[in-house]
Amino acid sequence: MIPSSVRIVDVGPRDGLQNEKQPVATADKVELVHRLQAAGLREIEVTSFVSPKWVPQMADNAEVMAGIVRRADVRYSVLTPNMKGLEAALLTTPHEVVVFGAASEAFSQRNINCSIAESVERFAPVVALAHERGLKVRAAVSCALGCPYQGEVSADEVEHVVRLMKAIGVDHCGIADTIGVGTPKRVQAAMERALKHFPLAEVSGHFHDTYGQALVNIYACLEMGIHHFDTSVAGLGGCPYAKGATGNVATEDVVFMLNGLGVETGIDLDALVDAGAFISGVLGRPPVSRAGKALLSKRERAAA
Repeated sequence: MIPSSVRIVDVGPRDGLQNEKQPVATADKVELVHRLQAAGLREIEVTSFVSPKWVPQMADNAEVMAGIVRRADVRYSVLTPNMKGLEAALLTTPHEVVVFGAASEAFSQRNINCSIAESVERFAPVVALAHERGLKVRAAVSCALGCPYQGEVSADEVEHVVRLMKAIGVDHCGIADTIGVGTPKRVQAAMERALKHFPLAEVSGHFHDTYGQALVNIYACLEMGIHHFDTSVAGLGGCPYAKGATGNVATEDVVFMLNGLGVETGIDLDALVDAGAFISGVLGRPPVSRAGKALLSKRERAAA
């Protein structure tokens, strides 16, 4: 069942950089997007249109979108948590918008002070307007494998949110292990629930690597035929509302594994490593990616 090719959405520019304590310069964000698309990424989550009061790292969202030299073969997506965000995003002409809902009632109540059902219903007009403007809507089901407040999250709870997202008309369903506690069997159980309501091509995985399980969880998804994943260059990221969650799985590590499996991604690993080294340098720290660090070290040894 392992697919012959995989689609990767690099969420580093948005999900990665939004978690940094200090905002990254607009020019550096734009440069990162340019490096990612030059490396072969054809789907990039660029920024989010959220209140700068809550996520000041994304306050330059419109400037970043305006600064990108766009390629005709790349899809640029943005996170839009409400109508105000979508209306601002539409002015920057993204190809796709992303909405999200937690699979944990405790997480929903603690972070946005409403129930899961209420949070998803707020997205109904966002989805309707996005479709009216010809945009695809991707939904993320966060905390699908575990929650920092309630602990384990069941497959039934995941399916509840999947049903709600389907009811408001989203086109794609991503299952997200926000705090990185998932293991292969539980990941497959959650994915099975999503696949009951969305076609295989419209289900994806989003894994954090807090417990070192992200790659094996992706492999477990591959065994089911799932071929669409979110990853983050240099392992950037975390979750500002889930303390202790480490970064998203590194794009470099995923591409290295897929190359070893003979799975096509269209991504140049060396150029991707360069992109990871660039943004890590901007942030003043080494890349989190193990494959990235190993390949950079190998280059240094070869040059010595």
